[in-house]
Amino acid sequence: MRRAVCPGSFDPITNGHLDIIGRASKLYDVVHVAVMINKSKQGLFAVEERIDLIRQVTAEFDNVQVEAFHGLLVDFCKQRDIPAIVKGLRAVSDFDYELQMAQMNNGLSGVETLFVPTNPTYSFLSSSLVKEVAAWGGDVSHLLPPAVHDVLVARLRAR
Repeated sequence: MRRAVCPGSFDPITNGHLDIIGRASKLYDVVHVAVMINKSKQGLFAVEERIDLIRQVTAEFDNVQVEAFHGLLVDFCKQRDIPAIVKGLRAVSDFDYELQMAQMNNGLSGVETLFVPTNPTYSFLSSSLVKEVAAWGGDVSHLLPPAVHDVLVARLRAR
């Protein structure tokens, strides 16, 4: 069985993330979406909320599994016999950082990283940017799945 992982914080998941996950789901038998737990960072959404949202918006892909992870991504991969990491690249600046991570991960465990160029529609998109624009009242509805947009707007209103 061909397995891969799409890791990230997904705070919140965007259409750019979904594009990469969907494309990976066509290439692999099982795609694990690994939601990073970073205890030193306070996200807008709790990890459990992110997992629930990702499960909702990836329900159309019957080969996607969503779970949290803490620690090294290569350990997550070893525990699940995952030989490949799939990462979307938006720009050259992403490549510089991701290449270092890919080389480190491969050196630690032999796990390969596949880089997928982001759909140009989403080349500027990041969760941080979406949250910032939405916090100032900007319309980000075209950048998020509808369920995620609704939850984001409600969360920001409550603040």
